[in-house]
Amino acid sequence: MRKTHLTALLIVLATGVWLASGYLGGVDAVADHPSISEQNAHNTVNGDDREPTIVRARTLTASAYSDEVKIRGHTENKRTVEVRAETQGRVIERPVERGTAVAAGDLLCRLAVEDRQARVSQAKEAVNQAQIEHEGSLRLKDGGFQSKTAIAQAKSRLATAEAQLEAATLDFERTFIRAPFSGVVEQTLLEVGDYAQPATPCARVVDLDPMLLVGQVSERDVSRLAIGGTAVGVLASGETATGTISFIGHQADPATRTYRVEATVANPDHRLLSGATAEIAIVVGEVGAHQISSAVLALDDAGQMGVRTVDADSRVRFHPVEIVADADHGVWVTGLPSTVTLITVGHELVVDGERVEVRLEDRDNAGVSAKALDGQASPIAGRS
Repeated sequence: MRKTHLTALLIVLATGVWLASGYLGGVDAVADHPSISEQNAHNTVNGDDREPTIVRARTLTASAYSDEVKIRGHTENKRTVEVRAETQGRVIERPVERGTAVAAGDLLCRLAVEDRQARVSQAKEAVNQAQIEHEGSLRLKDGGFQSKTAIAQAKSRLATAEAQLEAATLDFERTFIRAPFSGVVEQTLLEVGDYAQPATPCARVVDLDPMLLVGQVSERDVSRLAIGGTAVGVLASGETATGTISFIGHQADPATRTYRVEATVANPDHRLLSGATAEIAIVVGEVGAHQISSAVLALDDAGQMGVRTVDADSRVRFHPVEIVADADHGVWVTGLPSTVTLITVGHELVVDGERVEVRLEDRDNAGVSAKALDGQASPIAGRS
C-alpha cells in the first residue's frame, strides 16, 4: 500500500472517531443551557454576590398631559341656500356678483313689476268699497232694515277684498328676491334679461359664520366626547381654529362605523374657508404622564412593555407602562410613579431586583444621553 493511501485512511478513521465521540457520552454530555427567564432569576438571587452594574439614570417628574382624541376632518359652512324666485317675471336688476358679502334682506335679484302695482291699487279700492258696504249694513241692522243674510254677505265681500289685497301685495313684494341670511354670494344663477319662473334659482348664498369643524370619530372614542367640549383644528395652512362641540352623531356611518362630530367656530371676518382639511384634536381630560425616549422601552419575561427604574435601595424595578401619545422627542407614557428614577443607559444589561450603581444625569447631558440611546440596539432585542 502506498504511503499516500495509508495517510488518507488514517485521516478517515480519525474523523470517524471524532464524529462518534459526541454520541459516546450519551445525553449527559449535552450542555445544559438555561433559558433567559432562568438566567434572570439566577442573576437576581446572586446579584449581591457580584459587583453592581453601572447604569445611567435620570429623575423624572410627571406632568399634566391633555388626553386628546385626534381625528382628520375638514371645515364646513353651516348652511348653503339657493335663493329662488317665488313668482314669474323678467330680471331687470342683479346688484350682486360672486364673492359679494350680503346681509339678511339685501337684494339679490329684482323682477319686472309689470301690472302688479296696478293690481295692488285695485285691491285697495275694492277693500274700501267692501268696508263701506259692511258698515252700512251694520247701521241698517240697528234700524231693523237689514237681514242677517245681507250682513253676512257684506262681511264676506270685505274679507275677500282684504285677501285679494294681501295676495297682490305679496306678489308685488316677491319681485324683490332677497338674501335670507348674512353670508357670501358663492354663485349667481340669473342674469339681467332672463325670465324667471317660480322656483328658478337667482343666487347661491353661503353662510360662513359660524364655521364648522367636522370629523368622524370611532366607536371606541365617541363615548368620551361631550357637547360643549373644546376642539382645536389645525388647517393645512398652519392656521388654528378653536371651537365648541355642538353635535355628536347618534347613528354610525354604515360604511365606516364612525360617528359625525361637529364643532362650532366663530368666523366673523370670514377668514376660514369651507372645505379646508383640518387635523382636529378634542380634549377629553388630563392625566399625569412622563415623556421618555422610546429607546428605554423594554419587555419583561411575560412580553409586557415597560421601563426599568431604580428604587431607593439602588435596585432595579420593572414598571409596565402604556403609551398615550407620540411626541417629537420621545413618547408620553402612563403607569409610573409621580417621581421616578429612570434608567436611560444600561437598562438592557440589568434585571428586576438587581443592585446597581447609579450615575444620575443632569439636564445638560440629556441630549447626549438621547443620542447614546438612539445608537443602541432595540431594547426589545436585548435581555429582558
